[in-house]
Parts: sequence; structure tokens; C-alpha cells
Amino acid sequence: MSDSINDTPRSGRLHIGIYGRRNAGKSSLINAITGHETAIVSDTAGTTTDPVYKSMEIHGLGPCVLIDTAGFDDIGPMGELRVEKTRLALEKTDIALLVVTGGDLSYEKNWMAAFKERKTPFIVVLNKCDMHSEDALAALVEQVKDELGQKPVCVSAFKGTGVDRLREAMLRKMPADWGKLAITGHLCKEGDLVMLVMPQDIQAPQGRLILPQVQVTRELLDKKCLVVSCTADKIRQTLEALARPPHLIITDSQVFGEVWKLKPAESLLTSFSILMAGYKGDVRTFIEGAEAIDRLGPDSKVLIAEACTHAPLAEDIGRVKIPACLRARYGEELSITMVSGTDFPEDLTQYDLIIHCGACMFNRTYMMSRIRKAKEQGVAICNYGVALAKLTGILDKVEYV
Repeated sequence: MSDSINDTPRSGRLHIGIYGRRNAGKSSLINAITGHETAIVSDTAGTTTDPVYKSMEIHGLGPCVLIDTAGFDDIGPMGELRVEKTRLALEKTDIALLVVTGGDLSYEKNWMAAFKERKTPFIVVLNKCDMHSEDALAALVEQVKDELGQKPVCVSAFKGTGVDRLREAMLRKMPADWGKLAITGHLCKEGDLVMLVMPQDIQAPQGRLILPQVQVTRELLDKKCLVVSCTADKIRQTLEALARPPHLIITDSQVFGEVWKLKPAESLLTSFSILMAGYKGDVRTFIEGAEAIDRLGPDSKVLIAEACTHAPLAEDIGRVKIPACLRARYGEELSITMVSGTDFPEDLTQYDLIIHCGACMFNRTYMMSRIRKAKEQGVAICNYGVALAKLTGILDKVEYV
């Protein structure tokens, strides 16, 4: 299985990465945690190649994605590629399990440093504890604690012992804000009338709404808001049919201009993409990054990145509409590069601006890793909704969380 993360349920799940040497028992540990034969287990070193992502519910933790990675001591040209894939998996990891079996711990120290640098919570897991006598195990625990600075959780993935203690340890390591972030934040409360403007264009999946529309609608219903929805061609009729103006209007960013002209003066306005910017990323960084749009010129280079991987469409917002807006302002010479899925350049310094999608298919940790990379390289970054609000001239008038 590849390291694709474009699996809708994964975007809001806790990502738990399992890291360790070849044959440390990472795949066996996943099977012990899940209680299923989720990962392939073999005595042959290097059985796991590309990271394997498995979505499931784990008691006490809720919806999770378990990431089974290749051994970080893999060797040879292919081994180096596998280790690089393992490093990339760290960008998506909310909690890391560092699986050790004792012996030399030099690789493990390096990976602990990487966890700490990224502020990734981690747990040292001493596996294969059933293979040692009580005295030998006690000595091994002390060795790991002394060298890695953390007392390990002892488990036997083969026998399934110690897994409950590991789950408890994972609960204690869950990010403090996990499950507390709200997409609409303070913008609305119980009883508020919220209007959703949702064009069902060529990009919308047949018979379904796109993920941000679904997530926002569910949250509004949970908040006990009054929700009304319409397409872009029915904005005026919908407003006329309402007994009072909406407290908040949430629109598809592509029709920002139309909605702004028609909305009642007392109604707040934002977009699905701007809400996702705060939910999955750092909206204030995006708003600051949007200022770079004014500094672009015909010789500038822009990188457009989106989480989804799909064939180009005639009305595509990232591949068609945003480039058209930028080139209308700065000329056809403006260089625009498009990447999708997990493709994202290591060297961003050649670009004057990055415009990212709402990242509804990524988890927050992965999106924040991209934002951090852009900041470290001094490159401005914003997202689709923020960019379109800027290009429409209403960025200072829209709401964000």
C-alpha cells in the first residue's frame, strides 16, 4: 500500500505512527493494538516497505489511523527510499510509538531528537518482553530508561500483554487540543440562523456534498443552529424567503464576490475554505501570506498545492480559477506550478507564494508541517479561500476563527 492519505475518514482521525528498526515487531504491535490481523507479520526483515495506513476505532482513543512504517535502519538504495517514506510519515503523526527491543539504541536516539524537534508526543515501547527473564527484563528497562530518558511501556505484541497499559499511555499523550477545535468557532451559537451557499458545480461529487460542506453542516446541527442551504444562483430568492437576515453566511470561496454584493449588511460572511484554514492550519499565517499577492509580478513564481488527486476539471478552483485570476492581474508570464496529494517540494525558496487548498483531506498535523516548512524557508503561504477573498478585495471584511 502507498502512503496516500486521501481517504476521507482519515482527515479527522488521530494519527498514531509506529517507528522502530526492522523486525522490532512494529506490525505485530499494530495487530495487538487492533485485535486484528491488520498488518503483515514476517520474520524477514524489511517486510513493510511503504508506510501502511489503517483507519479504525480504538477503544478509549476513538477514530484513529495507525501508520505502520518501514524500519528506520533499512539499508541499500531501496532501503534509503523506505526510510525517507518513514520520515515523511512523521509529518502526519500525532502520537509516535518508538518500538525498541534493547541493544544499541543509536538510531532510536536520532529519531527521538526528530520527535522532539517537531514537538511530536512519543512513547517508548519495549517489545518482546516475554522473551526475557524477570531480572533480565528489569535490567533492559533500566538500560532503555537511562539511554532514552523515558521509562518504556513493556509489551509482548506476540502474546498481547501490556497493550492495555500502552493504550492508557497513548491517552495521556493525546494533544491537549484534540477534539476541542471547532470549525465555526465563536462565529455562531445555538439559535443563530446560518446560511450555506454551496454551488454544485462540476467539482462536486455526484449525489454527494464535498467534505467541508458536510463537516460544517454537521457541526452547525450539533450547535443547534438553524441551517438553510442554497446554490449560488438562488442566493437572492433564499434571502427573500427568510423571516430574518442570517447571522452568518458561509459560502464557497469561488462566489465570494456574488455573495458579498447580495448579503444583508448585518450578516457576517466567511467561506468554507477560510474556516478550514483555521481548523486544519493557521489562518493568521495565511492572512499574512496573502499580502504577498500584492507583491507579485510577471516574473513571479506561485506554487498551488491541493490535498486531493483528481483529473483536471474545466471549473477547477486550483488549476483553473485561481491561476486565471492571478494571470488576469499579472499577465500570462506569471509562472504557476501545481502539485497534489502528498507531493510537496522540499525546496520552496524558488516560489514567491504558496496557495494551498483547505486541506480537508489532510490531518492538522500534516498541514501544520507544510506551514512550518514554508515559514522556515521564508516563503509566504495562504489558502484558496483567503487568496480569493484577497483577490476579490474583501479579505478585511470576512470573518475567520
